[in-house]
Amino acid sequence: MIKRLFKLKWLVLAGLALIGIAVTIRLGIWQLDRLEQRRAFNARVNAQISQPALDLGKEALPADLSEMEYREVVVSGVYDHSQEIALRNQHWQNQWGVHLVTPLLIEGSEMAVLVDRGWIPAEEFSIGNWSRFNEPGEVEVKGVIRASKNQADFGSRSDPVSLGNVEHIIAWNFVNIEGISEQTTLKLLPVYIQQSQNNSHTTMPYRTQPDLDLTQGPHQSYAIQWFSFSVIIALGIPLLVYTREFKRGSGSNTRQVNKTEVHGDQSIPG
Repeated sequence: MIKRLFKLKWLVLAGLALIGIAVTIRLGIWQLDRLEQRRAFNARVNAQISQPALDLGKEALPADLSEMEYREVVVSGVYDHSQEIALRNQHWQNQWGVHLVTPLLIEGSEMAVLVDRGWIPAEEFSIGNWSRFNEPGEVEVKGVIRASKNQADFGSRSDPVSLGNVEHIIAWNFVNIEGISEQTTLKLLPVYIQQSQNNSHTTMPYRTQPDLDLTQGPHQSYAIQWFSFSVIIALGIPLLVYTREFKRGSGSNTRQVNKTEVHGDQSIPG
């Protein structure tokens, strides 16, 4: 029996099974971690969107506005279109283009805040003159607070944290406030505003809002699947070894005994 268990093929299979079990359990735990992160994100966002709109020009600003991402905000001021930038790789109704991000000089303040004013097509961006999209004079901006970002959550896309010898970049992958601050004399708030659509604005740039998914996602079902795979491996391999070595072997012994009994019953001709 021991010799059967320690055959090379079963040892190799057992090693692969242990690796498979370890990997599937780790993937299941990873999915549970993702689930907890998703729940924490949802709780934070729901807490912010349930708050009244924050007036950036009239209220004392909290120390860390980035903790208030997705809260509604309102602010009045004048745009400085001379320091406008574009946000690459944006889409609107299956069309590719950019978002125009413009500093707003906050009324009654020495500070400015970047405002994502919305989408224009790639052809308009390529022209390099966006003045026809300017919004002169004092404006009131309503939208949601968004956090600064300089790299993608997944993948290698990023923006420079420091510009180095580059004087001015007009097209960015993200609203990277730290990097953008290096090419402007304005005192920028550490967050930006993604402007909301309103009925009176029907022309470009087309306003957009973040596409939030506040469900728990598929992480729990994925975790169950991975843990199920580990159980299948843990139970299936011993069953396979038993079927191949012991059950089949006992069947062969039974057949051999039957043959011996048959031969033993044959009479010797005299």
